[in-house]
Amino acid sequence: MSINWAELKELHVISKIRELIAQWYGAEIFFTDLSGQVQSGNWSKEYEYNNQLLAVLNQTAQGFQSLGSDFEDFFDNNKDHGFFNSSFDGINFFGKAIHIDGEPVGGVFAFPVVKSSISEEFKTSLLSTLEEFGIKDNSLNICINSLNTLDQEKSNYFQELVSLISNEIVTYHNEIKKREELIGDLNSELGDRYRYHSMIGKSKQMQKIYRLLEKISASESSVFILGENGTGKELVAKAIHYYSPRRDKLFLALNCSAFNDNLLDSELFGHVKGAFTGALKDKRGLFEQADGGTLFLDEIGDTSLSMQVKLLRVLQEGTFMPVGGTSPKKCNVRILAATNKNIKKMMADGDFREDLFYRINVINVDLPPLRERTDDVALLINHFLEKKCQEAGVNDKIISKKALEKMLDYAWPGNVRELENEVERIFVLSGDEKSIGPETLSQRIIDFSAPSSQVSGSITRSGNLKEATEELERIMIKEGLRRCNFNKSKLAKELGISRASLIMKVDKYQLDKRKKASGE
Repeated sequence: MSINWAELKELHVISKIRELIAQWYGAEIFFTDLSGQVQSGNWSKEYEYNNQLLAVLNQTAQGFQSLGSDFEDFFDNNKDHGFFNSSFDGINFFGKAIHIDGEPVGGVFAFPVVKSSISEEFKTSLLSTLEEFGIKDNSLNICINSLNTLDQEKSNYFQELVSLISNEIVTYHNEIKKREELIGDLNSELGDRYRYHSMIGKSKQMQKIYRLLEKISASESSVFILGENGTGKELVAKAIHYYSPRRDKLFLALNCSAFNDNLLDSELFGHVKGAFTGALKDKRGLFEQADGGTLFLDEIGDTSLSMQVKLLRVLQEGTFMPVGGTSPKKCNVRILAATNKNIKKMMADGDFREDLFYRINVINVDLPPLRERTDDVALLINHFLEKKCQEAGVNDKIISKKALEKMLDYAWPGNVRELENEVERIFVLSGDEKSIGPETLSQRIIDFSAPSSQVSGSITRSGNLKEATEELERIMIKEGLRRCNFNKSKLAKELGISRASLIMKVDKYQLDKRKKASGE
């Protein structure tokens, strides 16, 4: 349990109680950790004590060493609270342990106090002890005169004051803990809304994926990630790994479609020297390198049936055979796999083994294409543009309204990867211009998002004029809502009508639901 001791002595309530204890009882308050080490800032040669006994003891190393030992003994003997005899005959200290979440973390100590009357016998014994510490002559009497005795009423009130300090420390720590938890919850909520690890998105589809990834973060199960090219399958795999118990081990990724069977065999399982022409030395495969970590097999749908058998063996038995090897090797690797193919059709056609599918498909993550999460397009554009600005060391550029509209209208068949490439393209082509205009966009985006072609192809050129006008109005409002991210005030201003009038028309054409308005 971590306590910020430096902050405690500055708390108003604690400082006031310490002042009262010093004024009424002539005692000093010390905070210590569990080892008995004083953490309250009043344990140094430079500190000026009001209590004369402490002021004199402060000048002798032996005096304060003895007092420190008293604090240590308090914890060594599992004491919780009460008055205890100190190393100085007849002088007591009051100790109160600090417990947070049921665990001791330190203590509050008040010293010096005297529970009995100050008799001549008491003075003689104390003088003898102080002389052993090197305190002489008139300092002895000054020390004795600075002591206060406690009757029962004073003793009870004294204990209450010291206990108040302990309670205040616990209360303060609990408030700090609550605040940190609240901040953590808020950050988690914001993170859930906009990003998870390196993934970015606030759409409902991405929120669903974020929640799924959180649930499986502590799991060791295999995960099968489905999605088109460019949807971020490797980002999901990395997020799963870095939020898992294997986060401190290696994460390795391999695109299975980039190798033929022989090369893939060597990459995954390694080979021994002389296994084939060019095998000049032993090579460790990815399964051996990733032992204890995570191996991401991208495009696993492109592997041959014979390779699928070998992968199944690793998943079932945790063993593999290097190329040219004579004895199997063991590994402990979590497998994450991905494909952009219709895996169920492949199984029906006999191109993918069902037993391997059920091994890797313990948990399924299905990534939506970018065209199905249009709410994220503007967020991603802004992210990629900021990233390019930082890399180039230039002031923030902005994308003009017309350019943004055309990018929002585009279907992005290449998904996030295509969007990132397009942002990089327009950043470069914009040169020194701060505002990026539509003229820098790729021609396919300009042609696709031309409003005239979309509207003219949707409106009938014959029949009732009123119906045709309403159809045009419906399409303009529908497209405008999607473009303005359903900001009705913004769209009303664009269309030159009042917000109330726009709301009436949205209700009239039943465009209030986002899914319906975006064509989903």
